[in-house]
Amino acid sequence: MSDDKNGIEQTVQIYFDSMYESDLEKVNQAFHPNAMISGSLNGNFSEMTREDFGKFVASQQPSPKAKEETARLEIVGIDIAGETAVARVRDDYLGRTYLDTLSMIKQDSRWVIYNKLYHIEGKA
Repeated sequence: MSDDKNGIEQTVQIYFDSMYESDLEKVNQAFHPNAMISGSLNGNFSEMTREDFGKFVASQQPSPKAKEETARLEIVGIDIAGETAVARVRDDYLGRTYLDTLSMIKQDSRWVIYNKLYHIEGKA
């Protein structure tokens, strides 16, 4: 179980780094090709594919890291059930604090995000 928890934490870190560094390759590394990213944005339901999310992340130039924004990632909890898991994470991105629910699956001994459901808690 400890190896799985470490693998999940590594994927969560790659996910966060993808946004912090505006890195499309890291988005593709963290997410399953069929992943969906969904939530409420400005009161409207928003839904993106991994490809759309990757393009959005990569378009944030200069990146939050280049702008020397404070990096904030907190793993709130991880629940593992066999080859599936759910990670709840809180992070700051583009001036907002998000609470993300990341549904994950283990494929070829590596954890990937299959779905991201986000909730905006407020301004960062």
